[in-house]
Amino acid sequence: MRGIVQGVGFRPYVFQLANRNNLKGWVHNSAQGVSIEVEGEAVQVENFLKELQEKPPRLARIVSISSMPQELKGYHVFEIKKSSFGEERNVLISPDIAICDDCRREIATPEDRRYRYPFTNCTNCGPRFSIIKDVPYDRERTSMASFPMCLSCGQEYHDPADRRFHAQPTACYSCGPQVFLLDGNGKTIPGDWALEFKRLILAGKIVAVKGIGGVHLACDARNQEVITQLRRRKNRPAKPFAVMCHDMRVVRRFCLVSQEEARALQGPEAPIVVLKRKPENLLPQALAPNLDTLGVMLPYSPLHLMLFGRELDILVMTSGNIADLPLIKDNDAAIKELQGIADYFLLHDREIEHRCDDSLVRVIEGEIHFYRRSRGFTPKPIQIPDFGKELRLLGAGGEMKNAFCLVSGNQAFFSQHLGEINSLESMENYMLTLKNLQKLVNIEPQIIAHDLHPNYQVSELVKQLPVQRLIGVQHHHAHMAACMADNELSEEVIGVICDGTGYGADGRLWGFEVLTGDYLSFQRNIHLGYIPVPGGEAAVKNPVRMAITYLLWYLGQDGKELAHFLFPGRKGEVILTEKLLTSRINTPVSSSCGRLFDAVSALLNVCLENTYEGQAAIELGELIRPRILACYPFAIKDGIIHPANTIKGLVEDLLAGEDKRTIATKFQNTVSEMIVQAVARISETSSLKKVVLSGGVFQNPYLLQKTREGLCKKGFMVYGHRQVPANDGGLALGQAMVAYRRCVFDVFGGAGASNND
Repeated sequence: MRGIVQGVGFRPYVFQLANRNNLKGWVHNSAQGVSIEVEGEAVQVENFLKELQEKPPRLARIVSISSMPQELKGYHVFEIKKSSFGEERNVLISPDIAICDDCRREIATPEDRRYRYPFTNCTNCGPRFSIIKDVPYDRERTSMASFPMCLSCGQEYHDPADRRFHAQPTACYSCGPQVFLLDGNGKTIPGDWALEFKRLILAGKIVAVKGIGGVHLACDARNQEVITQLRRRKNRPAKPFAVMCHDMRVVRRFCLVSQEEARALQGPEAPIVVLKRKPENLLPQALAPNLDTLGVMLPYSPLHLMLFGRELDILVMTSGNIADLPLIKDNDAAIKELQGIADYFLLHDREIEHRCDDSLVRVIEGEIHFYRRSRGFTPKPIQIPDFGKELRLLGAGGEMKNAFCLVSGNQAFFSQHLGEINSLESMENYMLTLKNLQKLVNIEPQIIAHDLHPNYQVSELVKQLPVQRLIGVQHHHAHMAACMADNELSEEVIGVICDGTGYGADGRLWGFEVLTGDYLSFQRNIHLGYIPVPGGEAAVKNPVRMAITYLLWYLGQDGKELAHFLFPGRKGEVILTEKLLTSRINTPVSSSCGRLFDAVSALLNVCLENTYEGQAAIELGELIRPRILACYPFAIKDGIIHPANTIKGLVEDLLAGEDKRTIATKFQNTVSEMIVQAVARISETSSLKKVVLSGGVFQNPYLLQKTREGLCKKGFMVYGHRQVPANDGGLALGQAMVAYRRCVFDVFGGAGASNND
């Protein structure tokens, strides 16, 4: 049996199933998966195999079953044998699983021996990926190896009828990990840590909490003052904080929750789910400034459940790190690096082998869309098209929102979310995570696919690895290929890619691209007109500069006067922007959809500074009035989308005193209509009817829905992302797929393709 068949109660299940069918033999974990040998009456063997395939344990995922007849050996019993460790390794590792209902009941029952034990787990829940060191998945190859089981836990572990039969992380107060509370100097605070934690939080303190995959920074989500203080200490002025609610009752008190959203919150993966806030909720706006949404999760471990009490039912739970550095996972690092941010430290003595940030999803039109794929999902593989030849590849990913991807055959294994790769620490974390995941999934890449951007640190990193071939893949081609693979498409499609920045095949910055192609190659058919980006990265952080640029570029002298009128306190910015546009010093040109959103956001005085990636576009996306159907004029000529009349019409509305929500909606309707018309033109000459939508801009729910609706009305089959993020967090899959197809094409004597798009 191959797949996710270790750490999910598979052997106990097989044991009980074999005994029900009166079969003898054995089952054991191996580096290939789970091996079973049974003998008995033919009909009972058939029943056993049928039930094994049709009704596996809830958390298991069977990828393949291979069987062969053996000589009878005359077994007298059915047993679970000790795991074997071979050189070939094909086992799939289970992600970390949220606490199950049975364990939840135990820690709440005073008579139970695990009452209020913060590391309670069983075969149906608990840490997996975050504690494993090697396969097969057995206790001695996890960070639980340093906690020998007591007699009681040992009896449960060896009892086939027990829920903890061969549950590797099982433990209790007597033998398992322990929690301790420290002050800011690392000195132990005596007493009940859970009671002390609640007292400190209600007193307005910030506490670093070590959980399953890393450290969170926690504070009272109702306390505006401490939230503001956390923002100041963490230098995070506006990026939303996630919250953890005690239960669904609390979630519904503050947010609107659909059935699909409730299912996601309460699922075994337990991600952060982006929800609409209730208009009347009394939570501080500082949790998510200028947004009507809130990222919400439920407690996914016993330790988290114990943080709550009668007077404390909602906590800020944000990643415990500094700026864009990796998530902190170790006790010493937490005390050292979070000094001055956290007032206290709630830590434990179980090592985290693999840091793993919380996953982040949103439900759009009843479907889960990933913003960040990490805890609860990593390292579960994604099924991809089979190219008929088994190669081993690494998709290196992008510089922002990085997650890399290892591919073998028709399976893709994503790393957990790694974030920005722009520091020595993040580069070291990237290489360590790559080394660890390669070992766990047994993929030593022959081929590495990377982005073509000449300044991407991650591309330089992977070029140092010993491989047979390096293949550069254009950024937007990778986005298109990622969405194709996400939907198991292999034929030629129309790809609409809208994002902030990607290095183009012409050396310019792309970001609003309508392509045609497949995994092997692509053609750029239509794109947004190029516009200068004065100051490069400085303009990305400064939407005002992009707004001034659009006014000057498309409206000339009138635009200059409008810039002074609309931004009366930014005279120097107008003068500087004009100088940069004239001199063209450090002024690359771009077709970016993100920069267009930035400009409009600033024109409407919605967001004047990007303090986190995509802030201006995200805040603009909040100002939607779905009943407004109008849009602004634009032109498509010679393969270029010209937005001059869009800017002119938008400014006219603004000067006429039109409500900014109306203008924001008309603008986003316009972007959607640009896409629909561009796709329709391409289809007229290509006859292509399948369209894939990718890039971070399509994480805007309204734009995604509006565009999909407009394309479907014209008879197109429209595909969005399902298993990986539309943003750069899914880029690695597309990189690997392009490289895979090219190598197969070369192997089979095709026309060949260069190493770079």
